[in-house]
Amino acid sequence: MKLSRRTILQGAGSVAFAVASFRNDALAQGQSAVKNPDNNLEVPPILFVHGNGDYDALWMTTLWRMESNGIARDRMMAINFTNPSARTDDAVEQANRSSTEDQRRELAAAVAELKRRTGAARVALVGNSRGGNSIRNVIKNGGAGDVSHAVLCGTPNHGVFALDDLLGSEFNGRGAFLRGLNGGDSEVTPGTAFLTLRSDGMDKYAQPDGRFMGKPGVPTNVTFEGPELKGATNLVLGTIDHRETAYHPRAFREIYKFIAGREPARIAITPEQTVRIGGLVTGAVDGVPTNRPVAGATVEINHVDRESGERRGDVVHRATTGADGRWGPATVDPTSPLEIVLTSPDAPITHFYRSPFPRSSDVVHLRAARPFVQADKDAGAVVIMSRPRGYFGLPRDTVLFDGQEPADVHPGVPTDAAATLRLPASEVGRNVVAQFNEERIVARAWPASENRIAVAELTY
Repeated sequence: MKLSRRTILQGAGSVAFAVASFRNDALAQGQSAVKNPDNNLEVPPILFVHGNGDYDALWMTTLWRMESNGIARDRMMAINFTNPSARTDDAVEQANRSSTEDQRRELAAAVAELKRRTGAARVALVGNSRGGNSIRNVIKNGGAGDVSHAVLCGTPNHGVFALDDLLGSEFNGRGAFLRGLNGGDSEVTPGTAFLTLRSDGMDKYAQPDGRFMGKPGVPTNVTFEGPELKGATNLVLGTIDHRETAYHPRAFREIYKFIAGREPARIAITPEQTVRIGGLVTGAVDGVPTNRPVAGATVEINHVDRESGERRGDVVHRATTGADGRWGPATVDPTSPLEIVLTSPDAPITHFYRSPFPRSSDVVHLRAARPFVQADKDAGAVVIMSRPRGYFGLPRDTVLFDGQEPADVHPGVPTDAAATLRLPASEVGRNVVAQFNEERIVARAWPASENRIAVAELTY
């Protein structure tokens, strides 16, 4: 067991069981990774666990960085919880949502699968947000012998709030679930090494004021220190946001160092000459995101011009998903931006614009854009700027959408992961630039009248 300590790193942060893994199949063949056999013997297999409402694709850049440091693909896995969103009341059945026990069972099965594949006696678990509490639940309830390391990134270990109402919520520090995990002098399970990573005040789910839960001025009884645990190694990463506690390069460094026992050789992602991508098409049911596969969805990939966003050359890949919801593999130019067009049943046709992919991945998952809303009714085109692995922080970050700071991104504590631009019909077809710090994506405005939405989806 490691003693608790606090280190502040200065500077601003610039269907029932589905597991996505790096398999030895057509997608993985031919991918070159940094080879270091001794490294793979020293480092336990690693299982990555996403947060509330999310999916395993968020770990893509972390997986790339691990590969760039010699961790073999087949010794890593990322779970895709079937129903990733929590119930309002953990004890009450709710359609398309999961209980803490649902997540515990799925994660325990994933741990067993990774052990089987690798032959390892124990594995390391790395989780963001709700995923960290699922990790704690597995370890505390019979899984400690299977888990060597537990890294909890922005996990609300003491709740998003600690109040005497909403006691059924798994995010209530005074509720039964978290009281069960946090009882005793130590809040960690002996035999597993625990690390917590948190923000220095910029995590919207570790705030003393209730404004981010719709109750401004009401004390949450939770502090910035809420993600820390007695008995763990507790690190403060600086002014990063809730998701960046897991997906930021600074978080990668601490995750790797804690599990491997040494500094990573590199933080940057080592590019591959041949890049193959693929993934899973998922969707929402009655507005609730799920990770169930969607059949009958068409995925088309085009290379696009870096400055205009216009397509160049022939279609790179076109396929329709089967019952497993998977698409790919598609071989793409690692130097070219992409337009990925998703035509999914009962959803807007979504044109995803993405930065070049430096490495192969089979977790390039696709969910169609949200349906058109009342605010879109007079728009000729709707373009969304999305950052799945973090939030937009103003004035922390450079955030420019069509040459301006988005009006729907709030300054201060980062809370917004998407911004929306609505254009008149006269501007359909023009390009729109989305700039976040050093990542720049050029999208095209597609006609809303054709049930089309463009999404400039940031990778970093």
